[in-house]
Amino acid sequence: MRASTTTLHVAPQSSFRQADGKPVLVAGPCSAESEEQMLKTAHALLKVEGISIFKAGIWKSRTRPNSFEGVGVVGLEWLAKVKKETGLRTACEVANAYHAEEALAHEVDILCISGRTVVNPFAVQEIAAALRGTNVPVLVNNPVYPDLQLWIGTLERLNQAGLTDLGAIHRGFLAEEQYPYRSHPKWDYLQQLKQLVPELPVLCDAGHMAGKRSLMYPVSQRAIDLGADGLLFESHISPAEALSNPQQQLMPQELELLVNAIRTKVTLAETTQLVDQLDALSQQMGNLDDELLELLLRRSDVTRKISKQQLGLGGPVLQVSRWQKQLEGWLQNPAQEGMDEGLVRSMVQLIHQHTQDQHNEMGSSAVA
Repeated sequence: MRASTTTLHVAPQSSFRQADGKPVLVAGPCSAESEEQMLKTAHALLKVEGISIFKAGIWKSRTRPNSFEGVGVVGLEWLAKVKKETGLRTACEVANAYHAEEALAHEVDILCISGRTVVNPFAVQEIAAALRGTNVPVLVNNPVYPDLQLWIGTLERLNQAGLTDLGAIHRGFLAEEQYPYRSHPKWDYLQQLKQLVPELPVLCDAGHMAGKRSLMYPVSQRAIDLGADGLLFESHISPAEALSNPQQQLMPQELELLVNAIRTKVTLAETTQLVDQLDALSQQMGNLDDELLELLLRRSDVTRKISKQQLGLGGPVLQVSRWQKQLEGWLQNPAQEGMDEGLVRSMVQLIHQHTQDQHNEMGSSAVA
């Protein structure tokens, strides 16, 4: 992966980098849902040491219609109330010039440009024009698919509009093999961006990248060890009731535990090894799934051939007693110790039923 040089100019005094080297911590709900939810979450986050920015989703871009798309402008009023009551700086994501103008009108402190918008230079240029003449801090999400030039290009367009308090958000990319992540980290993009523009603060959206609670610590620790200047988390006073992405939102109490764990960090080598092992095991699982599907398809083909022969001889499909005997033999094999017996029985039953269905279908076709 190669990238051209950049003339990006970033202000030395950044909203996204702390003088003491501690990570900037951003947290808040994936979506603003009600004034009560926003205020309760914000007040609870005040107890988490290091949280300085409250971010909430006001407009939610959805791939398909009829999903929750955010509350819109009223959510900006709730954000203003959060800032007044807690003193936290506020942030929200914008996807077009109208969003940016409304956010400015409601005195949102920090704007974040959507990763879906970053892939559209026309939309980015319109946002840059709307922000010209302001000194609002702006964070730019990486584009939804891996393209370092689009990421840097968005920052340059904002820079040319006079904005210098800039930062980037690394939140992962769409990829052919994403499991176990929601968005694949592709850490080399983070490293190359920092090499090209070392003065640019880069934050990692650990919640969006991980997609689930179990991965948030290794993802967060890996990002910090690779030089990320801060972390973004999604936090909700009651994640189970969230209207969007409940699986990647933490209660403020849970987030406090996670932040404390990051402060007492393991070494880079240990974290790297953990994540790399997870990636390798995930790839191995994917290969096994492919092999399993191939075997099932081959078995189905053999079943059809057997049924065709049996129909010609007027005989029955494979005997139930044979299946039962074979199943019990598998389960009694010492090599299968620790195997989930219920799972094996269910799988064998499904395969046996499929065999019978194939035989009956071929029999009906022959009669017809």
